Amino acid sequence: MGRARSADRAFFPLDEQLGLASAGVTPRGQEALVRLATWISFEHACELLRELLGIDVSATSARRYTYQGGLAALAVQQAEQARLREDLPEPPKGAEQAVISADGAFVPLLGGEWAEVKTLVVGEVVQNEEGEADTTSISSFSRLAEAESFSQQALVELHRRGVERAEAVCAVTDGAPWLQGFIDEHCPQALRILDFAHAAEYVSAMGQAATEAGSVLGPTWLQERLHTLKHEGPRPVLSQLRALQAQHLQLPLLSEKLAYLEKRETHMQYPTYQAAGWPIGSGSVESANKLVVEARLKGAGRHWERAHVNPLLVLRNAVCNGRWSETWQASVQERQRARRQHRQERTNRRLRLACWRVLVPVLRLQRLSASSSPTRPPRYSWRQPFLRRPPASQNGSAKI
Repeated sequence: MGRARSADRAFFPLDEQLGLASAGVTPRGQEALVRLATWISFEHACELLRELLGIDVSATSARRYTYQGGLAALAVQQAEQARLREDLPEPPKGAEQAVISADGAFVPLLGGEWAEVKTLVVGEVVQNEEGEADTTSISSFSRLAEAESFSQQALVELHRRGVERAEAVCAVTDGAPWLQGFIDEHCPQALRILDFAHAAEYVSAMGQAATEAGSVLGPTWLQERLHTLKHEGPRPVLSQLRALQAQHLQLPLLSEKLAYLEKRETHMQYPTYQAAGWPIGSGSVESANKLVVEARLKGAGRHWERAHVNPLLVLRNAVCNGRWSETWQASVQERQRARRQHRQERTNRRLRLACWRVLVPVLRLQRLSASSSPTRPPRYSWRQPFLRRPPASQNGSAKI
């Protein structure tokens, strides 16, 4: 008795209707596992799922389900990005006062490499009881990408929040060149504000360098300069910093810091910004860096493959923005579409193979029958002359 043939891979139609895409885990269990894995490690997510729902899943499976869901959600957003750039639909109505901020945070990759994850934060500005500006309705968008690619991908979140149609927009950043290019592309009309804490770092660095070089600055020197910068503007502070730099021309650090602040003087009009009800700090994006990126991707013993960072980030954005259900359902639909396409391609390959299996014997039989048939002598038509006359010579006589 011969050995039985191994069965090919197949699918049961009812599994598709019930959403049983993963063996051994129900759709609800898989969603709960992936959602836990976006907050805590894969091992701890499996332990918590076992204790809460009684579902036993390995950390390897948790990692695979998370990356599959993240890749599908990422594909949905990439398709939406392409649609927005091609169709140019009308964006929704934005806030009366919108604020955007962007920054980067480094995460560890395999092989000892560190890569920068860029994060965009979009919010609305409201006035609190004390009359100060507060940022509410904050949403984040994070990607491991170069500046140009990040700017293109962030279009999805900016369009969703209606930044283009907001009545007024301000951009609070640290003044990096790539951020200025980002603002130029998406909202060139935005009021540009240099983060006050970032400007304070430069003033503090200049004071510390001058003190180390021998200058005697009072204990309240930095506090006084920052108070002046916040309530009177950059002009008097820059004048004092120029005088300090003139005393230590041999220190290139002072010249470098001073040039940075002078170049961004128009972005440090803090009294005007506060009077108009705008924030002067980028604390929202700093918090997003810690909550969205570093809380999950940084830690003892955590190192990531580059290809796995963005699938996890898209899920982190969804859960931190309060849009988990929408993102997960889109991911499920994308995976179902990909499976249907894969099955259709596999069916087409099988049909082509079956056709070849039928056609090849027929072609061989035709070739064999053609080669076995007796050859017939060539037939001559009566139209062809039996003897051809020799060509005539030049003088008109024929050669005999």
